Amino acid sequence: MDFYQNKKTKHLQELKKLNRRYNTISASRLLMVVSALVLGYYSLQAKNPTILLCFMILCIVEFILLMNRHVLVLNNKLRAEALVKINDEEMNYLSGKSIPFEDGGEFTDYKHPYTHDLDIFGNKSLYHNINRSRTFKGKERLAAFLKDILPQDSIEANQEAIKELAQKPELRQEIMALGSVKKDSKEIYNRLTVWAYAKTHDIATVASIIAFVTPVSLVVCIVTYFITGYEAFSSVAGWIFGINLLFIMSQVKRIKAEMKDTTEIHDTIHHYGLILEQIEKETFKSEKLRSLHADLIDNNKTASTSIKKLAVLFSRLDSINNVFGAALLNGILLYHFQALKALFKWKGNNALNISKWLDVIAEIEALSSFANLYYNNPDFSFPELNSDHKIEFKNLAHPLLKKESRVGNDIAFGSDFVILTGSNMSGKSTFLRSLGINMVLAGTGAPVCASSAIIHPLPVLVSMRLSDSLSDSESYFFAEIKRLRYIMDELGNKKAFVLLDEILRGTNSDDKRTGTIKVIKKMITLNATGAIATHDIEVCALTDEYPQQLVNRCFEAKIENNELYFDYLLRDGICRNKSANFLMEKMGVI
Repeated sequence: MDFYQNKKTKHLQELKKLNRRYNTISASRLLMVVSALVLGYYSLQAKNPTILLCFMILCIVEFILLMNRHVLVLNNKLRAEALVKINDEEMNYLSGKSIPFEDGGEFTDYKHPYTHDLDIFGNKSLYHNINRSRTFKGKERLAAFLKDILPQDSIEANQEAIKELAQKPELRQEIMALGSVKKDSKEIYNRLTVWAYAKTHDIATVASIIAFVTPVSLVVCIVTYFITGYEAFSSVAGWIFGINLLFIMSQVKRIKAEMKDTTEIHDTIHHYGLILEQIEKETFKSEKLRSLHADLIDNNKTASTSIKKLAVLFSRLDSINNVFGAALLNGILLYHFQALKALFKWKGNNALNISKWLDVIAEIEALSSFANLYYNNPDFSFPELNSDHKIEFKNLAHPLLKKESRVGNDIAFGSDFVILTGSNMSGKSTFLRSLGINMVLAGTGAPVCASSAIIHPLPVLVSMRLSDSLSDSESYFFAEIKRLRYIMDELGNKKAFVLLDEILRGTNSDDKRTGTIKVIKKMITLNATGAIATHDIEVCALTDEYPQQLVNRCFEAKIENNELYFDYLLRDGICRNKSANFLMEKMGVI
């Protein structure tokens, strides 16, 4: 918390200075405009206006320089504002006031093996709590990490990268700030990639020759006219000016076609360049981050330089919509045709790299989200990996619970499957979710909410939170049966970590008990690892039949001084205490 407060204070001070500078430049620009107008007016009245005209030109030049400074200060001001907001949001989050981040609701998939059941996406979800990505691809990449369990070598590479990024909070915040100042979107990303992969027709040699010869000829004629005073050169210059306008009119359709997917996205592309520049300037130690860094440099040419040049070229083409300015620039220099040529050249050299560069940003943003999780929770641990199907957690808890209210438990899985019992509110479902969500985090390379962990990364299969599907005319019970069938099919193909919570709730008690027993037996034959929560104590007798494959664990409720008390501690054996009748009597239900 101290880090975020100090950073907020620092950036607030920086913002005050930038606001003063911004206002000073604004006033100076106005002064230059007024001065130029006054000098221009008096130069028209003066017999010898040379000195006045020189001062007027100086005012115009200074105005242009001030405009450039104004843009630079504005960008720095927006960056400082974004950094203040980032640190403010982090403090609000850590204090429990709000979760001011995008929740990834668009990635919700009710048919996914675990994301809906474990609250991976949506309001107050895991994604909602850890997401610090700002670009469209960054958010998408973070979601992809959370939807799958990576191979062990990828997990280990991510672990090292996340540890390193956790030690670079300033870099992470700079990337977030630059992504916040000019937010992109799926639409902008798609428009850019569509343009990159679209075929470009070559410019005719004749057109290239005209684009070189006529501007040079025009400049020569104008210079010669001022030197010699011959009217013929001014006439020729006028004709060439007209020819240039006719030529550019013949190219407008082509220019517009090139712009149809790229209009007004140059600012966003420029900020991509700024993010890439931050990454390029950093020195990394982990293998994955060094590999990503290397993808941005080719023959001493950096991705940031290239993509910022693209932003400039798009900006130049966009200015064709300024009719008077475009007429002047194209009449003299064929400005927009030259920009089109440069854009085609850029596209030929770099277009296929755009997706790779943006993927680097996305990967680092996603890894930074996990790094931020570790930075905020230094008591979390990175699991040790193994290939022996050993899964063990020490002091396991749910990562989204407040540190003060977490109750940690130890659990180990070898070849056994856990039957979990306990009364309502005793902590069974929370414990199952803790297992599942930490297995998912471990499978991305992220830290887990445990003091230590040993993990064999396995696919996670869950049946905990299903719902009726009105659109498919599907009952809750049938949806659950389909999910169980899916889990069995997956277990037939590969070993997996399975979590089941009170299955078969849509049928009567005897049918439910019989069905649950048969499901557990099938799990045993398929060598599943995991846990099932149940209220049916009779189910626990299965451990006598399969002592090597099944083990009983429970959460107990205590009644002390006529109050119901839960300690949320995992115990060996079967739950014996009952709380339903006590609660109903206490609340006057019965």
